[in-house]
Amino acid sequence: MNEYSVTRRARRRPLSRALSGRASSANSLSSLSLALLIACGFAGAAHADARAGAAPQDPALAQRLRLEESLSRIDRQLYAGYFRQAYARYPLIPAGTLEAVAYVTTRWQHLQPDAAGYGEQHQHMPRAYGVMGLYHGEGFADQAGEGARLLGVPAQRVLRDPASNILAAAALLDRELRADAVNAKSPVEATRAALERYAGFAPSAGAAAKSAVQSHARASFAFDVLSAQDKGVNDRGIVVPARAVAWERAFDAPALLRLRAPFVRLDVAADKVEALGADGGWRIDPLDETLRAPAGSRSEVAAAAEKSTDYPPALWVASPYHSARTSYDSVTIHTMQGYYAGSISWFQNNPNSVSAHYLIRSSDGQITQMVRENRAAHHVGVHNKTTLGIEHEGFIANASWYTAAMYNASAALTRHFCATYSAIGCASAFKGPGGTGINVLPASVKVKGHQHYSSQTHTDPGQYWDWARYYNLLNPGTPGGGSVIDSFESSVGHFDSAPAYSGSTTGISAASLAERNCTTRKNGECSLRVLLKDDAASSNAWAVRLLSGGGNPGSNAALTRAGGKVGVWVYTGASGLSAAVGIDDSDGTERSVARAIPVNTWTYLEWRLDDDAQWDAWVGGANGAITAATVKLDAVWLYRDQTAFDVNVYLDDVQTKN
Repeated sequence: MNEYSVTRRARRRPLSRALSGRASSANSLSSLSLALLIACGFAGAAHADARAGAAPQDPALAQRLRLEESLSRIDRQLYAGYFRQAYARYPLIPAGTLEAVAYVTTRWQHLQPDAAGYGEQHQHMPRAYGVMGLYHGEGFADQAGEGARLLGVPAQRVLRDPASNILAAAALLDRELRADAVNAKSPVEATRAALERYAGFAPSAGAAAKSAVQSHARASFAFDVLSAQDKGVNDRGIVVPARAVAWERAFDAPALLRLRAPFVRLDVAADKVEALGADGGWRIDPLDETLRAPAGSRSEVAAAAEKSTDYPPALWVASPYHSARTSYDSVTIHTMQGYYAGSISWFQNNPNSVSAHYLIRSSDGQITQMVRENRAAHHVGVHNKTTLGIEHEGFIANASWYTAAMYNASAALTRHFCATYSAIGCASAFKGPGGTGINVLPASVKVKGHQHYSSQTHTDPGQYWDWARYYNLLNPGTPGGGSVIDSFESSVGHFDSAPAYSGSTTGISAASLAERNCTTRKNGECSLRVLLKDDAASSNAWAVRLLSGGGNPGSNAALTRAGGKVGVWVYTGASGLSAAVGIDDSDGTERSVARAIPVNTWTYLEWRLDDDAQWDAWVGGANGAITAATVKLDAVWLYRDQTAFDVNVYLDDVQTKN
């Protein structure tokens, strides 16, 4: 059966797009033998409820997100069927590759740049179309036209019809895979070269396509697609099957350093990391669990040269488009209307000389700097000479891109601006509701969106950017003026010195421990270090209960339900972790929804005691809601898919607010 065996009725327009045209309010709905690397934590699919890690702090935004999610789930059920049809027609494509490409390029959203609510063509970026985000020229390759030619259908069908769009992408990818003799039985990492050619950033001919930056952009695209498969995705109807990637076969070690892969894979059988090449001495950083080059080696020198000198966590990839600066007066928040690798390519080579100072990746908060801070990037028209610009991966009509990792990375960068330039104050950041149009704010507001400046037509970051959340990240202190229950400055406080083994904790060994640590901390001098070690005799996923009060509920910290919140600062260098809390209620113990813990950044996780949607019944007669006026904190829970690696998690300043 080919794609035209499917009736027109079956291949209907996605429901969310069909509904969006029914009302005027549509806009608001809308080569080294490396015995390492393979993700400490990317082995299994992400928790479906981990999305709560970016819970909005604006109630109106939360309502819009619930509507967007319900509509998106319906669309994504259709897309899953279209992916199956594409694999049937192009059986050489390894399973999961198409889903991963769609995740990286659109988060499974059927992009229609001419439709209401899509947003403008930001920074003259080439427009992307459909579920697969295919380009149609405008400075990049004409993927849609070429895909249509391979299918023998009109280009407009590829641009508008989700099923045809997916098939066109499959045809393009199938062609590249055949050139490398890759098939469905090949290891997933064998697709890297084909993915790089498929990316479509620069036309295939010309110096731009051969430049080091363009090569980096293509490698970054392939890395993102492989990463999505390595960790797996299961989120709001988006499913990318997990397939372990042998990263040492996909990229050499220097490339992995440059791509800043936030994970490692060790030679578990040999219990070692092999030395590499003439340099030797490759190692894994014990804190953030990333690959490190040998000290004093050529690779270390090269890696240092690729770091930003303005902001060390960032990667440096130069754009040629910049001009003289006059002052440092503000920070501009953008949404790319595109994805990370494509934007890096565009800002390095485009006919309109547009650029930005920094770009941030959605999946993990990786940052690339492209213009020095002492120069003006070309991103906000007449205001270029006075402002610093941050581009965030994604599209303004899809909130899925705005992850906790992205918010945290962006806020840390903006705090750097506030600490470096006296005229920029984080306390003067915008904290009102997001919107869909132009809303010019006074010059006294120093951190604001593209849509908040005069003489603009762009409306990013748009209605789904959570300004309240961002403001609190910029001005952390004790979030919301809470009262600290445990600061871990002198002891483990209410917490045990080991996870509780009452039948509730699973997957970890008794060698796991919790101890006060004064090396890694968020506030003050110390934190609680939780070392988790796998139970080799068990294949269970990890569920770890850090019992409060030494197991005696009377010793637990008291909390007030009415208007109450409980939260904790969390840090880990391992991926795939999430956290929850347990509350002793009058009718049993309720356990909260889990929130994802972003990698390599301190994150504040919080739960409302009076919001029933944030609680599930656990033991006793619990009813899935906090009902008593006064309750006790039972435990902090940590979850992760089973792994053989040790994992460190750090907790600091457990707090309550009313």
